[in-house]
Amino acid sequence: MLYHFLVPLVRQFKVLNLFTYITFRAAGAAVTALVLAFIAGPVIIRRLRGGAVTQGVRDGTPDTHVGKGDTPTMGGLIILFATIASTMLWARLGSRYIWLALAVTASMGTIGLVDDVLKLRQKRAGRKNEGLVERYKLAGQVTIGLLLGWYVWQYPLAPDLPGASTTLPFFKYLLVVPISAAFAWVYVLFTTFVLTGVSNAVNLTDGLDGLAAGLGAIAFATFAVFAYVIGRVDTSHYLGVFYLRDSGELTVFCTAVVGALMGFLWFNTHPAEIFMGDTGSLALGGGLGAVAILLKSEFLLVFVGGVFMCETLSVMMQRAVFKYRRRRYGIEYAKAHRVFLRAPIHHHFEMKGWPETQVVVRFWILGLLCAFLALATLKVR
Repeated sequence: MLYHFLVPLVRQFKVLNLFTYITFRAAGAAVTALVLAFIAGPVIIRRLRGGAVTQGVRDGTPDTHVGKGDTPTMGGLIILFATIASTMLWARLGSRYIWLALAVTASMGTIGLVDDVLKLRQKRAGRKNEGLVERYKLAGQVTIGLLLGWYVWQYPLAPDLPGASTTLPFFKYLLVVPISAAFAWVYVLFTTFVLTGVSNAVNLTDGLDGLAAGLGAIAFATFAVFAYVIGRVDTSHYLGVFYLRDSGELTVFCTAVVGALMGFLWFNTHPAEIFMGDTGSLALGGGLGAVAILLKSEFLLVFVGGVFMCETLSVMMQRAVFKYRRRRYGIEYAKAHRVFLRAPIHHHFEMKGWPETQVVVRFWILGLLCAFLALATLKVR
């Protein structure tokens, strides 16, 4: 918004030329989102606490989490408000990249909000607070993924590249496309899988104070670098990656999310004053997946979201092995011979005696390592 109001005045006030630089607007978006989160945080926390908006402790969590049952949830509202407001203020709103990223983030956040509200109502009614029925939640995520994939396929954002295409890390100018135009729909299924998988991965990771928020900030900061590089003709040519016109605006969106998450972490660090809930975790996962899809860097998520992926695999492995052993050896044997003490894997380390803060900081360090590996793919080609 500021870009559209102030850039036309550059001839009269040369200092306003700063608003033509993505780096300046990205920094402004991060600071603005941080300040907005600081301002909105206490207000939202008071409202949620006053309304007794608490989710309760999830089944299967360690006993040390019992005292968290009265902590307010739906803190993702802070993240969504700060991110959307800051992006709208600093981004160039003529970019389809911005609108698609915001639309997916807000839509996923809405699904999470419905889930959180239903959990609250079920809790107050004395029922098991399972929230939105799993198949309905999955149906919403899949629908958003299908719509995004279809739009990118039918209305390519980069005029020089086919919509149904992606790239691979470590390879210069290697474009992966369906074997024929008749199979272009496979790309839509692929993007749906990516978006659904990432949103659920972040949701599973959100189990400790500050864990998902910190890892999310690292991941979005990493993608901010990729968006900036891919959106510039000179740097993209130098590093051997495809140039996507206007994709640099996603840098503003990514830094806005980073600023919002840093502000949210002020209230979410141990002991947390508020949890992000599904409102925040699904929105973050949706935004992260959308950015990867829009930058045609879906496979980069293996590096950027390495910790999220490990969390998801730990749950899948735990469930698969448990079901197999229950069927073959019986329920008691299956309970006594689990792969992990608890899943997701961050609870496993808690059960082994690691303090919660130690698990969180060490997972942040692993997240930084994954970010460095992802950034290395820019040069190792």
